[in-house]
Amino acid sequence: MRLIAFLTALFLAGPAAAAEDWMEYSYPDLSFTVHFPVDPKIETTAYQAPDGRAFEARKYSVAQDSGTFTITIADLPEGTTDENALVGDAVKKMSEGGVVKFDIQHRIRAVYGRQLGIAGTNGGYAYIAVFYHNKRLYQIEGKAFVAGGQAEVDAMRFQQSLDFT
Repeated sequence: MRLIAFLTALFLAGPAAAAEDWMEYSYPDLSFTVHFPVDPKIETTAYQAPDGRAFEARKYSVAQDSGTFTITIADLPEGTTDENALVGDAVKKMSEGGVVKFDIQHRIRAVYGRQLGIAGTNGGYAYIAVFYHNKRLYQIEGKAFVAGGQAEVDAMRFQQSLDFT
């Protein structure tokens, strides 16, 4: 009986799994892995710290019709500023223009940060998280242009896929 239930579940899950071919992307030089639905665009950018200084950052992103998936990693020299101030400033910037639905402490392995759900004024929804680890600020955001449905599930899935190595 269990075998029949297992085979039925496997059969029903097969098409759904095939439709979502998310892959894990590993970046050992930056100590993280993350899942994207397609190969991300990678670019160098600048990160503006709370004290006004700019630091080099790398941005990995995918834009789709239903939403966007972005992770930005800023290299910050030791003694740059207070870790809590960095995380707080990043959260403030990422949540501007939206309504914070939840703001909780979040942990990946031994790395603590914050995780938020943001309802956009345009009807969209974003899942974000911010961490400071190994002199780097990690900002991840999965954004659905319309709240509810598969786009929001994908946004949450992306944000939750971050792992530190």
